[in-house]
Amino acid sequence: MASVFDVAKYILHQKGRMSTWKLQKLCYYSQAWSIAWTEKPLFEEDFEAWKNGPVCPPLFQVHKGKFSVEESDITEGDWSVLTEDEKDSINVVLRDYGDMEPFALRELTHSESPWKIARGELPDTANSNAVISKESMGEYYGSL
Repeated sequence: MASVFDVAKYILHQKGRMSTWKLQKLCYYSQAWSIAWTEKPLFEEDFEAWKNGPVCPPLFQVHKGKFSVEESDITEGDWSVLTEDEKDSINVVLRDYGDMEPFALRELTHSESPWKIARGELPDTANSNAVISKESMGEYYGSL
């Protein structure tokens, strides 16, 4: 199975330097749509419902303190391990979400049920490390 680092490196390879916010959201949507389309996760790592949208903590630890990153900044992972089907799924996400601004991606994730369910009654501005379940991602995106 691929890792979030493999996917992040592939996204950066395809799109070039981007903000860490945007990278996190594109990895999230890659995972969510993969689950919806194939009924299995693209990678094992989880996302948490942080106040600025879904964040994968292991990926965050790699880019912590940086505003933007490029492929060489992600020290783990190797996008060449991705299958053609996995790359095709990510490419659809990049086509549909890849030109959106980071804040727009944040707002979009805030309007969708997986992030809302994980946060429960917390206000949008509250910190949270609640895991966004892969099941809620599959159910929500699979119903669209």
